[in-house]
Amino acid sequence: MADGAAPENAILQMIAPATHDLGGFKVHRTLPAQPRTMVGPFLFFDQMGPARLEPGQGIDVRPHPHINLATVTYLFAGAIDHRDSLGTFATIAPGAVNLMTAGRGIVHSERSPAAQRAHGPELSGIQTWLALPEAQEEMDPAFEHVAALALPVVRAGGATARVIMGTLWGATAPTTTYAETVYADIMLEPESSIPIDPCAEERALYVAMGAASLDGMTLAPQTLYVLRPGIAATLRSATGGRVMLCGGEAFATPRHVWWNFVSSRRDRIDQAKADWKAGRFPKVPGDDKEFIPIPEVPSTMSRS
Repeated sequence: MADGAAPENAILQMIAPATHDLGGFKVHRTLPAQPRTMVGPFLFFDQMGPARLEPGQGIDVRPHPHINLATVTYLFAGAIDHRDSLGTFATIAPGAVNLMTAGRGIVHSERSPAAQRAHGPELSGIQTWLALPEAQEEMDPAFEHVAALALPVVRAGGATARVIMGTLWGATAPTTTYAETVYADIMLEPESSIPIDPCAEERALYVAMGAASLDGMTLAPQTLYVLRPGIAATLRSATGGRVMLCGGEAFATPRHVWWNFVSSRRDRIDQAKADWKAGRFPKVPGDDKEFIPIPEVPSTMSRS
């Protein structure tokens, strides 16, 4: 079925991924997309891998800037070293969450840990961006790491769900939220199920691995399914799968996305472009020798 409105009762919209081969691993991007820019505060949704890189190789995302958003990194396998212009150094492992709040501006890098490169590091996970409410777009930048053991785990119907952000199934994650946000990693055993309740204004499901269905409708992998507001449904898997649930409150004003910059104001993005070109963003301590130049035409843009 093509992108757009779907006739199934539970599904409002389906968004197929744009897939990019980055040499050694693939990235599947479903937000932002032509049919839709946001689901709640989520305005960027990337699945990285799963992949195992060649021995001696690794990911090396050089220092680059962000404004007016928060990034959320969540891994299924592997590890990533995060450094930012606040002086933060943190290694994220599977099941933990890195929340980086750009606010008025931050620069960070993401690289495979040196210890994992010799044997070929794994890479598998989800990276998302969240829009900040207008009143907080220019807040001070911040970084927060929440360990896997600090995130609540809910078990029901043979399924196990880790609540990454917000409140779901009666459990609340300690991760900071700026707008109403729900985010969870649902692991479905064979012949298991879990209810998907009307917990937020806007919600979406994404099958990252394996297979799943919603009220009998098969969900295609690497596809974002936006759910109709207010509906309750049941997520099932006959053979096992891993599904992400994301969403939150609907934003009254759109967000513009250009490269790594997000804002409710186009002129603010223009200012960020000029600041990065002129070297006015801060440096990343411990990783200040390289940077990603601003592109002429970025691969990430909204149409709003």
